[in-house]
Amino acid sequence: MGGSIRMFSVRGIAVKMHLTFPLILIWAGFQFGLIYPQDLRGALFGVFVTLLLFGIVLLHEFGHSFVAMHFGVRIREIVLLPIGGVAQMSRMPDKPSEELAIAAAGPAVNLVLGAILGLMAMALAIPLDMRGLIRSLAGLGGLSIGSAYTYLFVTNLFIAAFNLVPAFPMDGGRVLRGLLAIFISYERATTVAVLIGQGMAFLMGLAGFLQGNLFLILIAVFVFFGASQEGRAAEVRRVLGGVTVGQVYTRQAHTLAPGDSLYRAVELTLNTFQSDFPVCEGDRYLGMVTHRDLVDHLETWGGETAAGEVMHTELPVLRPVDGIFEAQMKLSGTQQDSLPVVEAGRFLGLLTVQDVNRAYQLLAGPSQRNAWRRRGF
Repeated sequence: MGGSIRMFSVRGIAVKMHLTFPLILIWAGFQFGLIYPQDLRGALFGVFVTLLLFGIVLLHEFGHSFVAMHFGVRIREIVLLPIGGVAQMSRMPDKPSEELAIAAAGPAVNLVLGAILGLMAMALAIPLDMRGLIRSLAGLGGLSIGSAYTYLFVTNLFIAAFNLVPAFPMDGGRVLRGLLAIFISYERATTVAVLIGQGMAFLMGLAGFLQGNLFLILIAVFVFFGASQEGRAAEVRRVLGGVTVGQVYTRQAHTLAPGDSLYRAVELTLNTFQSDFPVCEGDRYLGMVTHRDLVDHLETWGGETAAGEVMHTELPVLRPVDGIFEAQMKLSGTQQDSLPVVEAGRFLGLLTVQDVNRAYQLLAGPSQRNAWRRRGF
């Protein structure tokens, strides 16, 4: 995900912090500082418990990730955002039962953590005092280890319960789809789960409006658009399922040699429709100079800089046999307009967002889809 800073990795999964993540720490410090304005303890307490909370969020995402890896789904990265965490999967699981297990793993981690925290509270005689916590959050009682522990325990259980709500984009929506897909088609299961999610969002929004609860209204909007987005993704998967990168990628792509200057990339950008350039030595792929790189490095390093000095070598590459839907997910996950198509180290061409959109438009209608299938597409 763009705009993220790598912190560490676990079992090959890069854990990153989005650049906006510190905003939640600032907000927590500010809110708790308002409750206890007499010194810095309130602000420090807010930052401390928020960091602990995101430790739980990270364990939740690892739950999803490790189960996904068990089914052969590679996890590119986990990104921590102010609103939670996101595990970026390289592809969707193949079977409904796999999606069900992956989706349920996150809340299961929270339930196990809740049991562990409860047992530790009993063993260490730490009071789980909800009334005391409410008084502390209202500024009527002092801040203590007990209040922090209770806050962590309750919030952990809330994360489990909230994620089990049967509506996209929460885990419960995916659990519901996985259960439904055991008995009906994946497409029909998605449609039903999306409708249920949107219905729940409407009821939440109505309740929020009647109660004057802005937070509930915001959650309803989040759920409604999350369900709609999942429906669109399922439709794209239905249309592009079975289509490979080799059938749609752009073959006549311009390349740069490692010694070519950035001025050469500017010239090609102005005279062609291409804005990202693979760097190749002969037909051997080395890396990519993206349009964003070109704009940034022209200003800072100058146009005489060689392409080989600024090229990206860590961007994912696609193979002709890769599914177009999974390739589209990689394009979206890296926020790139194009990715290189490579086979046995040899550069073949580029798959662009426009290629994917064009394929979708051509195949979206049932009649066109059937006609192309008869032709062996």
